[in-house]
Amino acid sequence: MGNSDSKLNFRKAVIQLTTKTQPVEATDDAFWDQFWADTATSVQDVFALVPAAEIRAVREESPSNLATLCYKAVEKLVQGAESGCPSEKEKQIVLNCTRLLSRILPYIFEDPDWRGFFWSTVPGAGRAGTDEVDDDSARPLAESLLLAIADLLFCPDFTVQSHRKGGPDTAEDIQSIDSCEYIWEAGVGFAQSPPLNYIHDLNRTELLKLLLTCFSEAMYLPPSSENNILNPWVTFFCSTDNRHALPLFTSLLNVVCAYDPVGYGIPYNHLLFSDYREQLVEHAVQILIVTLEHEGSPAASSPHTDSPPATATLDDQDPVGPDNLFVNYLSRIHREEDFHFILKGVARLLTNPLIQTYLPNSTKKIQFHQELLVLFWKLCDFNKKFLFFVLKSSDVLDVLVPILYYLNDARADQSRVGLMHIGVFILLLLSGERNFGVRLNKPYSVRVPMDIPVFTGTHADLLIVVFHKIITSGHQRLQPLFDCLLTIVVNVSPYLKSLSMVAANKLLHLLEAFSTPWFLFSASQNHHLVFFLLEVFNNIIQYQFDGNCNLVYAIIRKRNVFHQLANLPSDPSSIQKALQRKKKSPEAISRTSSQEGLSMEGSRPAAPAEPGTLKTSLIATPGIDKLTEKSQVSEDGTMISLQKTDSPQTPSDNSGIAGVSDTESNSGRDNEDVFYTETERRRLSNVSSAAQWIPTPDWVLSWKTKLPLQTIMRLLQVLVPQVEKICIDKGLTDESEILKFLQHGTLVGLLPVPHPILIRKYQANAGTAMWFRTYMWGVIYLRNVDPPIWYDTDVKLFEIQRV
Repeated sequence: MGNSDSKLNFRKAVIQLTTKTQPVEATDDAFWDQFWADTATSVQDVFALVPAAEIRAVREESPSNLATLCYKAVEKLVQGAESGCPSEKEKQIVLNCTRLLSRILPYIFEDPDWRGFFWSTVPGAGRAGTDEVDDDSARPLAESLLLAIADLLFCPDFTVQSHRKGGPDTAEDIQSIDSCEYIWEAGVGFAQSPPLNYIHDLNRTELLKLLLTCFSEAMYLPPSSENNILNPWVTFFCSTDNRHALPLFTSLLNVVCAYDPVGYGIPYNHLLFSDYREQLVEHAVQILIVTLEHEGSPAASSPHTDSPPATATLDDQDPVGPDNLFVNYLSRIHREEDFHFILKGVARLLTNPLIQTYLPNSTKKIQFHQELLVLFWKLCDFNKKFLFFVLKSSDVLDVLVPILYYLNDARADQSRVGLMHIGVFILLLLSGERNFGVRLNKPYSVRVPMDIPVFTGTHADLLIVVFHKIITSGHQRLQPLFDCLLTIVVNVSPYLKSLSMVAANKLLHLLEAFSTPWFLFSASQNHHLVFFLLEVFNNIIQYQFDGNCNLVYAIIRKRNVFHQLANLPSDPSSIQKALQRKKKSPEAISRTSSQEGLSMEGSRPAAPAEPGTLKTSLIATPGIDKLTEKSQVSEDGTMISLQKTDSPQTPSDNSGIAGVSDTESNSGRDNEDVFYTETERRRLSNVSSAAQWIPTPDWVLSWKTKLPLQTIMRLLQVLVPQVEKICIDKGLTDESEILKFLQHGTLVGLLPVPHPILIRKYQANAGTAMWFRTYMWGVIYLRNVDPPIWYDTDVKLFEIQRV
C-alpha cells in the first residue's frame, strides 16, 4: 500500500471518530485497527492528520470514544512489549500507537476532568485477550503504558542489538531478558559500545518522545510554592515497579556523555549525513532532567520495600536513598573513572558551540546546551562526590569557560533570561567551595572569541570582566541577578592571588556606579551591592595583599569614591536632590567612566532577541538571602554554618524581589508569594517600589554606619602619602614604578585584625526547585517543534510570550 493511501485511510478513520456520536465498542477491531494496523504514517503526518480541534471535539462530544482510543493504543503497546515485536508489522503498529498517543496526551492533560483518566483502572486492560487474571489486570492505564514503554526500550531487533545468533527471540525470552546486558552505550557501569544502528536510534527516540509527553502533565499545573507536588508519571516510572530503571538510567546518561558531535572524529563529516544520534541525545537529556526530581520530603522518611540493586558502579553505603531510583542511582555514582567520563562528556558538549565560533561548520552545532546545564546542575546538587571531583582539578575550568561564554553572549537577549539564571546558579553553587576560588588562579590562555575587552590574566579576571559586562550592558531584566553575581565574586575573593589591571578597574567601576547617591537612594536593596564589593576588596586586602598591587593601585587612584561613601549625605534635602538627578539620567549604570578598550578579535557583539522570538515566562527567583546560607571559614579551612543573624559584615538581608516577603527564614515557606509571572512582577515592582518606598535619613544611617570601610581607609592612610611622595620625588607619571613599589610594600601590622571569611553557600529551597521546574519545561516546550507536541495547548506552568 502506498504512503498516500495509508495517509488517506488514517485520515478517514480520524474523521469517522470525530463524526460518530454513538460510542464505538472496544471489541470493534475493524474500526480501531484503522488507526494503526495498515498505516505507515510518520509522526509529522500524525500531527497533521489529527488536528487539535478534532481531538478536543471528540473529548467534549464523545468522551467514551476518546477513552477507548487511548485504551486500545496502550493495549497494542502492551502486546508489543509482551511479544517482542518479532514481525515488521508489529513494529509498525507499536510506532503508530506511540505517535498517536504523543499527539493525544497533551489534550487529555489540559482538561482537569480528564487528568485522572490514565490513573483509573480499565477492566481487563492489563492483559488483553488472555484469560489469566493476575495483578496486572487491575493496573491503572498510566502504569501499563509506562511499563510497556520501558520494556520496548530494551526490545531486541527493535531498540537494541539482538544477542541471538539463531532465530528471533521468543516471547518468554523478552519477559526474562536482563536489560543490564543491553545498555545502549559504554560509560558508567558498562564497558561495551554496541555498534551504531540508526533504526534503533530512531525507534528509541520515538518512544522517549512519548515518555516525555507522559511526563509533561507537569506543564498543565500552575506553579505553586508547594515543593512536594511530585509528578505521578515520573514517580511511578522511576520506582522499583520499573525493572528497567537502572539500565535505562545508565543508557540515557551514557548516550548523552559519550556523544561527540564532531561527526565521530571527522571534521565537517556532519554535513554529509543526518545525525540520528543527536535526536536521541536531545531526548535522553530531556528525559534525565525531568526525571531527576527533588522529592518534597526527606528521603529517609519512606522505608523501601525492596532496595534497588547495588551494582559495582554505585556506592551502597546508604542502601535507603530517595525513592526515585534515577535520583538514587545518580547520587550513588562514585568511581573516579565514571566521574571523569561524565565531566569530560558534559564539558565537550558545552564547549561545542564555542568551537563553532572560530572553526565555523567544523562540527555540528548542538542546540541543547540549556538542558546540559540543568543536567550538570542536578549532577552537582544530587551527588556531592561529583561536585568535589569537578573542583579537584582544573577540569572545572572546562565547564566555567563555556558558561561564561553563554552568559556574555545572552546578556542582551530577553528570550534567554532563563539561560542567564541557570549559568549564574551553577557558578553560585561552585563558588561555595574553596577549591573553586583556588582553581580560578590558573592563567586564561584559551582564546574563545568573546565580546569583552582584551586582557592578560587568569580565569578569575575572565569571570570579573564578563560579570562587569553583564551588569553594565545587559538588559534591565537581569537586575535581580546582580546580588548573585557579586556574591560569587565575594565567595572567591579570599583566594584570588593576583587580579589583572583590567579586572581591578572593572571592580572599581562597579563600585563607582553603585555608590552614586541616586542609585543608592532609588531602591531599598541597592546598597547591598556596595556592601558586597567592599567585602571583595577587604577579603583581597586582608588575605591576598601580596600579589594584588593592581587592585591596590586602582583603589588608590579611585580613593575619592571611598571618601564620598564615608561622607554620604543623609539629610532629607540631599536625598531629594539625588533622586531629582536620577530623573534626568535614567540610564541605570553609566558606561562612560569604564575604559572599555577593544573587544577580542573575531567576536560578535551580544545581540538582542530577534523580534517575534518565542519565550516562556519564568517565576521570580528567591532573594540572595533565601538562595544562600552563610558559612564561616575557620583557620584550618573548614566551614562552619552560621545561624542566620544580622552580622555586621552585611546589611540586614532582606530579599530583593518585589513580592517576596522580607522576613528571613531558613525554610522556603515565606516564599509563597514568589510565584508571580514576570509580567505581573514588572507591573508590581514598578508600582510598589515607586509608590510605597521612600528613602529616609534614618534608613540611610541604618546601613551607612555599617559600611565596612575601616580596612580600606587604613590602607589609603598608610599608602597614599608614600605614593604621592614617590611621584613628587621622582617626578613620576609612570604606573610601572608605582606598581613596583606597591608590589614590595607591606601592610603587616598596620591593618585591622582580619575579619573571618564569610562564604554564602547555595541552599536548596522551594522557590528555586519550582523555578527549575518552570525553566526546564519551558525549554523543553520551545525545543520540541518538530512535531510541536505542546504547541497551542493550554499549558499553565508558564506563559508563552513573544519578544
